[in-house]
Amino acid sequence: MKLEEHLFNRSDSKCELCTSTDSLSVYEVPPKTQNTAEECVLVCSKCLAQIEKKETLDNKHWACLNASMWSEVPGVQVLSWRMLNRLRHESWAIDNLDMMYLDDDMLSWAKATGDHENDSAVEFHKDANNNILENGDTVVLVKTLDVKGSSLSAKLGTVVKNIKLVDDNKEQIEGRIEGQLIVILTKYVRKQS
Repeated sequence: MKLEEHLFNRSDSKCELCTSTDSLSVYEVPPKTQNTAEECVLVCSKCLAQIEKKETLDNKHWACLNASMWSEVPGVQVLSWRMLNRLRHESWAIDNLDMMYLDDDMLSWAKATGDHENDSAVEFHKDANNNILENGDTVVLVKTLDVKGSSLSAKLGTVVKNIKLVDDNKEQIEGRIEGQLIVILTKYVRKQS
């Protein structure tokens, strides 16, 4: 039986965190080692977006952790523990963490990514006007920029199409100007609508 089929059977075709049936997908709880069913969780699109910090945490949505934290599936337990830690500013989340037990191996896995130390704040790539940028957007330079290591000067008003977000730095994007791929600081661009 395929992994996805196994997860759908195990969860009765529901999100293993909130029991939603909308837009379900397999989430491999990092850091994955063997890609087994115990390391994977079936999640809905809303849970996934918030787990991956692509959407601000909805505290009311995560009340579902009251039930999912008791799951017998290791991946669900680890993910529940991480999300409860991200919601630790809520008294109900602290109460649940106090009740929850993970053995040493599971706790090591839960702490491995450091995600539990992060707060619930979500950081997005934002332009000079505080608009959220996404991969593939078109932006306009709001300042003339000299490109380091090149004679290229990107003029004010230059349009940069099909940008790519730099994953590990929310203040940088990549784009092509005159055929050359450069890194541009988000504070020097404005999203074109």
